[in-house]
Amino acid sequence: MGTFSQRELPTVIRRRLGVAFSLSLLAFALLVARLWYLQILQGEEMRAMSENNRIRLHRVQATRGTVLDRYGRVLIDSRPSYDAVVVPEDTPRLDLLLENLAQLIGQSASELGATLGQRGGGRPPFGDVVVRRDLSREEVIALETHQLELPGVSLRITPRRSYPLDTRLAHLLGYVGEADPAELAADPRYDMGDLVGKVGLEKRWESYLRGTNGGQQVEVDAVGRKLRVLREVEEVPGHTLRLTIDLDLQNAATAALGDRDGSIVALDPTTGEILAFANHPSFDPNLFARGIRRDEWQGLSRDKHRPLNNRAIQGQYPPGSTFKIIVATAALEEGVVNPFTRIYCPGGVRFGNHYFRCWRKGGHGSVNLHQALVQSCDSYFYQVSQRLGIDTIARYARQFGLGEPTGIDLEHEKGGTIPDSEWKQRRFKQPWYAGETLSSAIGQGYVTATPLQMANAIAMTAVGKRFRPSFVRQVETANGQVVRQEAPQVVAELSVRETTLRQIREALRDVVGAKNGTGKKARLPGIEVAGKTGTSQVVRLGVKRMKASQVPWHHRDHAWFVAYAPVEAPEIAVAAIVEHADGGGGAVAAPAVREVLEAYFRLKRERGGVKYAQN
Repeated sequence: MGTFSQRELPTVIRRRLGVAFSLSLLAFALLVARLWYLQILQGEEMRAMSENNRIRLHRVQATRGTVLDRYGRVLIDSRPSYDAVVVPEDTPRLDLLLENLAQLIGQSASELGATLGQRGGGRPPFGDVVVRRDLSREEVIALETHQLELPGVSLRITPRRSYPLDTRLAHLLGYVGEADPAELAADPRYDMGDLVGKVGLEKRWESYLRGTNGGQQVEVDAVGRKLRVLREVEEVPGHTLRLTIDLDLQNAATAALGDRDGSIVALDPTTGEILAFANHPSFDPNLFARGIRRDEWQGLSRDKHRPLNNRAIQGQYPPGSTFKIIVATAALEEGVVNPFTRIYCPGGVRFGNHYFRCWRKGGHGSVNLHQALVQSCDSYFYQVSQRLGIDTIARYARQFGLGEPTGIDLEHEKGGTIPDSEWKQRRFKQPWYAGETLSSAIGQGYVTATPLQMANAIAMTAVGKRFRPSFVRQVETANGQVVRQEAPQVVAELSVRETTLRQIREALRDVVGAKNGTGKKARLPGIEVAGKTGTSQVVRLGVKRMKASQVPWHHRDHAWFVAYAPVEAPEIAVAAIVEHADGGGGAVAAPAVREVLEAYFRLKRERGGVKYAQN
């Protein structure tokens, strides 16, 4: 068969062939141009994206440092946590992936999506996002079994903070949480998803506890599954903190407080080291470590008993009759009374139009300073306060550390209130009235203090000097090398005569030891205890006296007791407050302090009779 020559092709066909050839040339030119653009102009970027799709850098979170008590027992530790991680770029259908994942871990797809959006903001391409922490064993098995159906999802083992004491000591230890945008911006060493200390010791000692993150260079397949580790940089764990806390004594203080709202603080009066730090109600830091749920947070924040409040340093209470220690010291030093000065107590004192009652309805009769402290006679101190004046009382109260924070290394410590004439003018733009001095003399009115302040004040009474309260003894590397040692820090010495202190101490000894002492329920066999009771009024209930059981709970008085022992060579000072108690300081708070003291001296005997056993 013959072939047609070009001349034999019709004109229309030749035109169409020319158009087709031109279009082919144009398509080829566009393809070449696109290849040139991708390979030449954006070659480096495309190469980096390709490598990122095959080789990933995985951050290895450092294990936070362990926290131990003074005898090496664990207070805070870390344990492995299996977390679900998502890389959105590794899945073609993110919505479908979240639905499948939600069914396996018992969480809604909308919740996972919200978490992904919250934690994924600002991440680099192919960066991973933790959508669920601390999976259960069953959830881990489910994810491993359905791995092929979950492109972009992987499991990661990270250290999770563990608080074996649960609610005990929570306000001092604090808790951790994910670094927020402000924390990320403030410190470039933090990465998204890092856990940082939020409150308490965890926050204040963050620089020692956090450690240094490591990393892995890993090869992954098309759906992001790890194939092998190409290179690894080991993480450096955080330092170990050894505290001054005695876990056995902490347990005793927690048990002594029981389910009653309040606080008990025990410290060494010769160093300022805190031995026990109990608050009730409390909270479980493990909730925050795993990521607290909204309903859990609302339950804590709306609880009328305020479990998040650190009562030991933030609870500002009228100190009641424990404040008489300061007034008695001022009275002796200023010479307004001497040990033999007697004042008659008929059951109260009339001042102007108001009758200031003594706690004993029939009165105490004629009493001197020693008897007034032992029996906690209000009338005696009403009359002494008129001779002193509020400004003198305030000056001595500040010597004992009241009216200002103690300086403990915890955030948001309150300083309480020690009023004087200048304070009231500044605060209320009003003059000080003489009748207000009478209320202040028995630790009422405007006077407030925290349990830690009162522990510090009774410790100062015992040894004549005041230390900055501390709870960390030393910092060690993970292999036990000491890198920081804390030393006792004296912040003030009590500038009063030794005879004054001796008279106050003898009276406080008889508060507990004498037959008519208000603190006799704090007695210990074979050990002399010095202390002072206090009952602080929450609301004024009028002239009629009522039993505690007849008063609504939130209107009941607070019960105080402060003490130290042994009298001649003090080793431990304790302050306890029980809120809205069923009785006064002698009936309610003194027995709680006795339990703590009893535990301290029992433990001392068991440990060989020394003040503190060697580590």
